[in-house]
Amino acid sequence: MDIDGVDDDLHILDPELLQLPGLSPSPLKPTSLIADDLFSQWLSLPETATLVKSLIDDAKSGTPTNISKNLPSVFLSSSTPPLSPRSSSGSPRFSRQRTSPPSLHSPLRSLKEPKRQLIPQFYYQHGRPPAKELKEQCLSMVDQVFSNYIDGLHVDEFKSITKQVCKLPSFLSPALFRKIDPNCTDIVTRDAFIKYWIDGNMLTMDTASQIYNILRQQGCSYLRQADFKPVLDELLATHPGLEFLRTISEFQERYAETVIYRIFYYINRSGTGCLTLRELRRGNLIAAMQQLDEEDDINKIIRYFSYEHFYVIYCKFWELDGDHDCFIDKDNLIKYGNNALTYRIVDRIFSQIPRKFTSKVEGKMSYEDFVYFILAEEDKSSEPSLEYWFKCVDLDGNGVITSNEMQFFFEEQLHRMECITQEAVLFSDILCQIIDMIGPEKENCITLQDLKGSKLSANVFNILFNLNKFMAFETRDPFLIRQEREDPNLTEWDRFAQREYARLSMEEDVDEVSNGSADVWDEPLEPPF
Repeated sequence: MDIDGVDDDLHILDPELLQLPGLSPSPLKPTSLIADDLFSQWLSLPETATLVKSLIDDAKSGTPTNISKNLPSVFLSSSTPPLSPRSSSGSPRFSRQRTSPPSLHSPLRSLKEPKRQLIPQFYYQHGRPPAKELKEQCLSMVDQVFSNYIDGLHVDEFKSITKQVCKLPSFLSPALFRKIDPNCTDIVTRDAFIKYWIDGNMLTMDTASQIYNILRQQGCSYLRQADFKPVLDELLATHPGLEFLRTISEFQERYAETVIYRIFYYINRSGTGCLTLRELRRGNLIAAMQQLDEEDDINKIIRYFSYEHFYVIYCKFWELDGDHDCFIDKDNLIKYGNNALTYRIVDRIFSQIPRKFTSKVEGKMSYEDFVYFILAEEDKSSEPSLEYWFKCVDLDGNGVITSNEMQFFFEEQLHRMECITQEAVLFSDILCQIIDMIGPEKENCITLQDLKGSKLSANVFNILFNLNKFMAFETRDPFLIRQEREDPNLTEWDRFAQREYARLSMEEDVDEVSNGSADVWDEPLEPPF
């Protein structure tokens, strides 16, 4: 082949620049002679002289080149030849996705790098900074409040900031004040508040996180019972529904303790005494706190803060504590509910299986331990109660309640029924009834998850160790059924507290009348007006 005019320019071509797009260079590397032979054959083709000359001219003039338009079709295929059809199952070579060899691009072709996309920051270690508009709005409210207090606010003047700017319950004001004023200067300036609330990103946090950070001690990742004490002190000092308690310090302390015990019973699901932010968010405490500023009648806030609920709990404890040493033993607890409980379940409670006692006196239950007991006993449908009694009945602690364990507790129930001339019920019939009520995944045992999935779980425990409630369930008291239908939002504990408070208040009225009857007869008969 005559390629005159081209030979003079061939020395400026690099063979690697002539790599073909569809031909991988990997098989050409092992033997350089084969590569040279193939290159010579390609140069001998009639079309090659024209192509090479055209490329050289384009390179000299700076014209963009397109080498693929004049190549034979065999070189333009960018995919591998198809395999013969056969089953690929079981062959390890087909377990990975097959990919085509990468295309070889001409170095004369310009490559464009993909434009990088910036991902906006979504995690902030100390909370998300407030938006400009929100920050300006907050600053405007702060300036308005502090305009009349150039030197700063005292603790009794700080409530306007807590309610209007922070949108928090007013009785959190002292705790927030002390958080901003850790050095106890008894004054909070405008700059100090802005540094804590706005610059500290408290403004953008949800309400639960705000309360959590205000109450917890520095360096702690949880809330303790003592952290709620300042909140209850302020509530007792300022809420109109508790005004009658302000002169009785002993009952103020007992009320505050009871509220805190109830909070940790329902919300601290881990039972560690350390309330986490996640537990605080999942509970209903925040809603109850927000309701306190809106409602003057403390008894209408039945979650945690009702005085009537405290009154019932404390009176029940006082009735059982015969020597009034603020401790209860087995003999005291067996009298609860007119001797409703069996000895076997009381033994399990005092073995501290469901919950370790806070009492330091061996064989004695403290007031806090009693609060946990009565809440579990009077509302067995709640999750804390189900967990409490499940641990009692699960004798071997293997996470399931078997028929043998249920029979162990029911034997005493059966004996008590016979003693009061009640018709005896065979355990086999009771077992069938329990299985029908719960519907467990496995018929030979019941798990805690089975109990939580049934609305009749409370009746199972009453059948096993509370005779009075078992008999009430068997007779289906129409009064209780009607009461449940009238207000389905009330829990079993709420209904129990209503009944007991009415009973206790009537007994107190009778005692007052009987104690003052002699004085009444000694007084002269006069018209009441």
